[in-house]
Amino acid sequence: MDDLTPREIVKALDKYIIGQGKAKRAVAVALRNRHRRMQLDAAMRDEVTPKNILMIGPTGVGKTEVARRLAKLVSAPFVKVEATKFTEVGYVGRDVDSMVRDLVDTAIRMVKTEKTEEVRIAAQAQVQERLLDCLSPLPKRDAATRNPFEMLFGGPQRQDQEDVEKFEERMRLAAAERRITKRRFEAGELEAAVVEIEIEDSAVPMLEIFDGSNVQEMGINIQDALGGLLPKKKKIRKVILSEARKILFAEEAQKLIDPDAVSSMAIKQAEENGIIFIDEIDKIAGREGGYGPDVSREGVQRDILPIIEGSTVMTKHGPVKTDHILFIAAGAFHVSKPSDLIPELQGRFPIRVEFEPLGKEDFRRILVEPQNSLTKQYTALLSTEGVEVLFTDDGLDAIAELADKVNQQTENIGARRLHTVLEKILEEVAFDAPEGAQKTVAVDSAYVRSRLGDIIDNIDLSRYIL
Repeated sequence: MDDLTPREIVKALDKYIIGQGKAKRAVAVALRNRHRRMQLDAAMRDEVTPKNILMIGPTGVGKTEVARRLAKLVSAPFVKVEATKFTEVGYVGRDVDSMVRDLVDTAIRMVKTEKTEEVRIAAQAQVQERLLDCLSPLPKRDAATRNPFEMLFGGPQRQDQEDVEKFEERMRLAAAERRITKRRFEAGELEAAVVEIEIEDSAVPMLEIFDGSNVQEMGINIQDALGGLLPKKKKIRKVILSEARKILFAEEAQKLIDPDAVSSMAIKQAEENGIIFIDEIDKIAGREGGYGPDVSREGVQRDILPIIEGSTVMTKHGPVKTDHILFIAAGAFHVSKPSDLIPELQGRFPIRVEFEPLGKEDFRRILVEPQNSLTKQYTALLSTEGVEVLFTDDGLDAIAELADKVNQQTENIGARRLHTVLEKILEEVAFDAPEGAQKTVAVDSAYVRSRLGDIIDNIDLSRYIL
């Protein structure tokens, strides 16, 4: 974060999101403020609360993408939840605490990935020994070569000299063979060899817990619950060596990672750096006015309020404080407006940013400028079948123009319209690609209009197809 100034954050977001400069500036400042807070002394740091953000704008303009890219930029735990999935306490549905539990689960996965990299070398060494044991096992002394005194007291008291010599000779031959196998293994010559490995059965039984107001699904490891009284279940798998290496690496790395340290670090990450994106918040705005499914909307707002204000949520990894989690809420607010939210909740989103609707020029830029632009995606996908797709300038103009026209004639779904339009344009090419009928396809204005012209002109038809 030392190098990520607000200007640098905006520049990084520009690589993936077109336009929306005001929104990018707002989230960049909010993110930088988190870094500034961490530089304060402990007493002041606790007093500084995050400046939560309310994003206002139609669907398909980049609200979710801004939040997701922001979290990815600083490797922060991030979850996206739909406000409409939550219900007031007393109704059947998800309770609002589940968003914090989801955030902690995300943080646990991130920390485990980080810890796995730290123990990679040690885990790979263990994996190599286990695979060598499968490919070239060393002989084990059987009971016939051991006398009763040795078996009882563990020390060689009296042995038949001939049996000892035979065992030592077998050990020397096996060790020589193992050295040869190890050289071939390290040279990558045995990657396709089939090996039989014994691994722990990691399947975790799932129990549904009925807590009176909703159903929470929790994974409970029975072996952990009983303190290891039950023997660990093993299973045998036959796989090629390259696949066995991945399976055994995950198992060995898990043994080297301290689960308590992972939980502690993950909770701290979630509390200090976590970002929760609450989408469709406009759907729970408004006062109660009758009966039916909408009757709990204000109740959901009141349930969300203490989490955003700062409270402690119990998770299976430990208690989590939400005081410094950054909350980003978003909604189209076509029917309702931000002032329809309860006053207490409005006050917890001091930063308001409005996203601008996208037009033809924005669509044209979205098609080519982002690093993961749609045209680059389709070009790469079809190249796997040996088909070269060339998007001409006039073809891109035509796609942008038609997408904008359909948005104006029907429901405006923003940049998501480009997905529908491009799928329809390249449908025939994608279908015929495996047969190699066409090696090069030029998507120009004439090609676009030949594929979509009739549909665009027929408004009723475009409502169904585009």
